[in-house]
Amino acid sequence: MTDDSPAPRRPAASTPTGAGTLLRLLRDGTPRTRSELSSLTGLARSTVTGRIDALLSAGLIAPSGETASTGGRPPATFAFNPGARLTLGADLGATHARLAVTDLAGAVLAQANADLDIALGPEAVLDWVIDRGHKLLEEVGRPAEDLLGIGIGLPGPVEHSTGRAVNPPIMPGWDGFDVPDYVMRRIAVPVLVDNDVNIMALGEHFAAWPDSEHLLFIKAATGIGCGIIAGGRVYRGAQGAAGDMGHIKVSGADEAHCRCGNTGCLEAVASGAAIAAKLTEQGVKASGSLDVVELARSGSVPALRLIRQAGRDIGEVLAGAVNFFNPSIIVIGGSLALAGDHLIAGVREVIYQRSLPLATRHLRIAAARTGETSGAIGAGVMVIEHALDPDRVDALLR
Repeated sequence: MTDDSPAPRRPAASTPTGAGTLLRLLRDGTPRTRSELSSLTGLARSTVTGRIDALLSAGLIAPSGETASTGGRPPATFAFNPGARLTLGADLGATHARLAVTDLAGAVLAQANADLDIALGPEAVLDWVIDRGHKLLEEVGRPAEDLLGIGIGLPGPVEHSTGRAVNPPIMPGWDGFDVPDYVMRRIAVPVLVDNDVNIMALGEHFAAWPDSEHLLFIKAATGIGCGIIAGGRVYRGAQGAAGDMGHIKVSGADEAHCRCGNTGCLEAVASGAAIAAKLTEQGVKASGSLDVVELARSGSVPALRLIRQAGRDIGEVLAGAVNFFNPSIIVIGGSLALAGDHLIAGVREVIYQRSLPLATRHLRIAAARTGETSGAIGAGVMVIEHALDPDRVDALLR
């Protein structure tokens, strides 16, 4: 299953309803009685009881006290048990790595950050993920056997169905590398891999905007990318390339050469690397996104001016996306967003000028709320949504 597949259908009354569907109902955190679950699913009370027993045995639900009695013995309630299993989420960037162990509700139990160059190659980087992941499990006092799965985000194009990077421009040695197989040989659990911006979008949506069905998450850092949430789920497109807005052409930028081989790409004009290069040309020393952010925070007028213009350039590309996709919210994240309101102000300026009034009537443009943890959380959520799909829960219990 991929996150852009259709949502599981609610079973008709004549269709057998497995324990996985009961678990899906209970994952909202509301304790329910057997009678309530029977009423919601249309199943006989005895059938519900059998499936509750299976979920209890697996530890996926737990007793949650009793409701008020209307006569006789008070009925017992049951609730989702997020502590039953764990996930390990890894957000790997160009020069950083972030890990988080979460429970099944996406709550972070332990985390670790490190400066780690993705160009070291897949074996070195993934060995760090595996070894540091084991240490995080030790910190929370849980064995690797309690892992439901491992989610990994990579800073380049990923074929989600295979977990392999495809022609990644900044990841030497990763092209076609079988990430799931390599990791599963060290930790025998399911491994899911996606583009880092997709998992950041998933984490931000899950943690901060769960009621927004249609969301665009923009990562503005060393590069520029977009994660798309459509109908509450990650949308990847036919080959997993949806949202690669960094290589959309910006008008009037023909002189900007992009690492993809084209000219005028948004990433070549408005990324942290591009701004740092422009500052250096103006005699202001800057080697990357973090230097740009520090200069902006210190009040550097050239840095602030270039960040504002970068926001306008990003807004120019996004204006077309707003008209085409009609999101309810655009979330701006990545290191450049840490420079203050200047980037977002530039984005807003152009989007509200260039997009249709109907498309922007209720549109929100906001800074990311989950900060640096969004990718690691999203990687864990990717595992949770995959593994707790009702059909997979039924297979697990069998």
